[in-house]
Amino acid sequence: MLIEDGFPGQRLRVLPARRVRQAMTQPGIAHLVVTDAGYFPTAQAHGKERPVGTSQCVVLVCVLGGGQVRVSGVRHDVRRGQVVVLPPNVAHSYEADADDPWTLWWVHLTGRDLEEFLHSSGMTAAQPVRHLRDVYRPVSLIEEIVAAMERGDTDASLLAASGAAWHLMAQLCAEQVAGASALPVVDAARDYIVANPAEPISVAGLAAMARMSPSHFASQFRQRVGTSPVRFQTQVRMGRARELLDTTTSSIESIARAVGYGDPFYFSRVFKSVHDVAPTVYRSTPRG
Repeated sequence: MLIEDGFPGQRLRVLPARRVRQAMTQPGIAHLVVTDAGYFPTAQAHGKERPVGTSQCVVLVCVLGGGQVRVSGVRHDVRRGQVVVLPPNVAHSYEADADDPWTLWWVHLTGRDLEEFLHSSGMTAAQPVRHLRDVYRPVSLIEEIVAAMERGDTDASLLAASGAAWHLMAQLCAEQVAGASALPVVDAARDYIVANPAEPISVAGLAAMARMSPSHFASQFRQRVGTSPVRFQTQVRMGRARELLDTTTSSIESIARAVGYGDPFYFSRVFKSVHDVAPTVYRSTPRG
C-alpha cells in the first residue's frame, strides 16, 4: 500500500497520545479534540490503508487533483471541491490519483460531540464523499487548525484548534440542511483571500477550488468585486501591512512575511507602488 513519505511544502502536526488523553478530560477542548492535521500539496503516491479503521474521524478536503477512497470495500472517486468524511472504526483506504494527484487539507477528530456532528451532517460510511458548495470556508478552518497546532500543544493552542474544528463540522452540517443557502462562490473566494492574506493564492488555484476555468472565474470575480483577484489580494495584503505598521513595532521583514511576501525588498516595492512611500517612511509619518 502507498505510504506518505512527505511532500514539498507540506504541513503536518500530530498530537502525542498522552496529550490526546489529557485533552479528552479538559473543558471546552473535549467537545472536539484534533489529534492530527495537515496540508499535503500535489501528494504524489500518497495513500493509507486501515483494515479496521481508526478511532478518530478522518476529514479530507480535496482542493486540486483527485484520488479515491474505499470504505467497507466500496470505491468512491474523489475530485477537487469535494470533502471525504471517514467515520471512526470503519475499514477504509485511500490514495491519490497516479496522473493527477490530489492536494489535501485534512484533520483527524475525536471528542464527545463527534457522533452528533456525524449524524447531523449525514456523512456515513455509505456516503463518505460530498461536493462542497463553499470549499473555501472548510479549507480556511483547517488551515486555522494547523496554524494553532503549529504553536504547540498548550491548552490555548488546543482550544483554538478545537474551536475551529467545531466550526468546520458545523459548516459540513449546514451544507446538509435542506434549503440551506451558501454564499456565492465568488463571495466565498473573496472572503477566503481576506481571511488568509499570507497564503500563496493563485487565480488558477481559486478557480480550481470553485470548479471554474481561470478565465471564467476571473471574469466573475471582477464583475462582483470590481477588480481582479490578484489586485484584490494585493489590496488586502497592503491593508493588513498598514495595520501592522500602525499598531506594532514589528520589523519590516516580519510584516512582509505576515502578509505573504518572503522577500522584504519586494514587499517594500509593492507597498511603495500602492502608497507612494516606503513602509519605513509610512510608519514614521504622523497621522491624526
